[in-house]
Amino acid sequence: MPDTPKPSDLTKSGPSHGTPHGGPPAEERGTTALADGVVEKIAGMAAREVPGIYALGSGLARTFGAMRDRVPGGRASISRGIKAEVGEKQTAIDIALVVEYGVVIPELAATVRRNIISSVERMTGLEVVEVNIAVNDIHLPDEPDEEEELPSPERRTRVQ
Repeated sequence: MPDTPKPSDLTKSGPSHGTPHGGPPAEERGTTALADGVVEKIAGMAAREVPGIYALGSGLARTFGAMRDRVPGGRASISRGIKAEVGEKQTAIDIALVVEYGVVIPELAATVRRNIISSVERMTGLEVVEVNIAVNDIHLPDEPDEEEELPSPERRTRVQ
């Protein structure tokens, strides 16, 4: 007759699955879904860290964003000019930006791409399959800043 194992033998010699109770590890006990906006914000912050970037977004998006930022309670959008497609294991990112005059655009694009890939992969665990960069404009030193382009209440003409 085979020996019947004692309860103490089962816990000592039983298969170990990385948890005290013998169940599957925590990372296998459910799923994590990331919204597109999460990846867009991470990419926006990573792009803004690179010197030589003046702004993100196309001219129209920047204009609407600047107006929205001036509305009481409005906040600057970190993800302006960025579009991400997020799957279960991979993501693809498109970014539109304005560069400062004088920067070497291919080098800047490579640095932005590396920084975005590094930040998104580190923070989300997703594989970044591509980062497409569209340079929509160059900010010249003598051009007014975005905020100066919109009339402020103090600069508005009182008479029409």
